[in-house]
Amino acid sequence: MNGLASRRRTMTEALRRVIHGQASVKDVARRAGVSAGTVSNVLNRPQLVHEVSRRRVEQAMVDLGFVRNESARQLRGGLSRTLGYVMLDAANPFFTDVANGADHVAEERGLSLFLCNSRNTAARERALLRRLEEQRVQGVLVTPTDSDSPWLAELAGRGTPLVIVDRTPTSGRFCSVSVDDVRGGRLAVGHLVALGHRRVAYVGGPDSLGQVRDRLVGARLAWQEAGLRAGDLRVIRTSDLGVADGRSAGERLAGLPRDGRPTAAFCANDLVALGLLQQANLSGLRVPEDLAIVGYDDIDFAAAAAVPLTSVRQPRLEMGRTAARMLLLEAEEDQHQHEQVEFVPDLVVRRSTKS
Repeated sequence: MNGLASRRRTMTEALRRVIHGQASVKDVARRAGVSAGTVSNVLNRPQLVHEVSRRRVEQAMVDLGFVRNESARQLRGGLSRTLGYVMLDAANPFFTDVANGADHVAEERGLSLFLCNSRNTAARERALLRRLEEQRVQGVLVTPTDSDSPWLAELAGRGTPLVIVDRTPTSGRFCSVSVDDVRGGRLAVGHLVALGHRRVAYVGGPDSLGQVRDRLVGARLAWQEAGLRAGDLRVIRTSDLGVADGRSAGERLAGLPRDGRPTAAFCANDLVALGLLQQANLSGLRVPEDLAIVGYDDIDFAAAAAVPLTSVRQPRLEMGRTAARMLLLEAEEDQHQHEQVEFVPDLVVRRSTKS
């Protein structure tokens, strides 16, 4: 009788935990008729469990409404099953495409990718990195406001694996994935020069962003190689890299005297180029007859614009996948050698430069 009462109490306690969403590994093991160790293997190393036993355990989990206590597992293991990506600007589809590539790799490894938006602000970037460290993420991808920031080195020094995305740090102390932006700038302006343009504007900013500086360096190299006057490559600076910044630049450009106005513009990214395209249409400038436009990134909206946009293409998804693989490799290797991967961009020509 005592044995029956004990079993009833056990069943009642298990039922109580199920009702409150607290079914335990032991409850699942009892239901499936296996050991708690077998249940643990199903959760963490299912390849070690015979298929018949694994199915019984999985069915018991469904029957009991078992939910894995991930926070408790993290406390025991010391790390979460999460990667972090601190992107520069979540409003820019380039970064969300990179994140999508990284997320594919994370999903393959049973991990989650936590996305953060620094909004191109150093203080916010630092706060986000601190929170990710506190959450014990397995590693961090970051497109930094400054790839040589001492804060990044401090984070890595405390043991959090870190990969720089879309920049190459001068120190070489981190893994990084980037694109040759100098080459991209040369491709863009070289294309415009080949089409006969002799007054060109470079539109972008702020100068604190390495991408903006490198694309301008490439533009100037192409201009010099063509033997053109330096002053005829005009720089129109913007405070940011959004559509509104492109529209503002378009107003300034349209207000210039016709005989000195650039006949083409190379924009630091596609969002600026799309804003410039909008404003050109509003100002009565025909694209490309009065103003040819080249963007950068080749986001999906570039091809879908009212006048399809010529753009320098970056392999966004592959950048994200490569960065995530490098991050996981660094997290797993005791003697890790940092690597800087640089992709080569290519130019996609559409109607915004060539009718």
